[in-house]
Amino acid sequence: QLQLVESGGDLVQPGGSLRLSCAASGFTLGYFAIGWFRQAPGKEREGVSCISSRGGSINYAESVKGRFTISRDSARNTVYLQMNSLKPEDTATYYCAAKGRQHYSCSGDPDEYDYWGQGTQVTVSS
Repeated sequence: QLQLVESGGDLVQPGGSLRLSCAASGFTLGYFAIGWFRQAPGKEREGVSCISSRGGSINYAESVKGRFTISRDSARNTVYLQMNSLKPEDTATYYCAAKGRQHYSCSGDPDEYDYWGQGTQVTVSS
């Protein structure tokens, strides 16, 4: 069974940091591009960051550039999203997704992704 599981979401104060994890079971993440998306209540799902299968292509949304870092650990079959200098507007449910087609390139279009995790909640509030 192919499965993605996110973890690491929490309540954090503005300016704080969190590291989200996206662990895969049933398949090898190294053959997929991985995207992080988020969705706040009443808003559309938006792309946050993505990394290609070999890590050669990495993209970030303008709103998180310089604050978030995506990385992958092949040995752990896991992709991470390090989030620093968190702001209240970062509050959302964060999802990771895997893209098998054209996995050598990144995409912020959720329709291009084949597998999705269940999401992890990030709340930034004082």
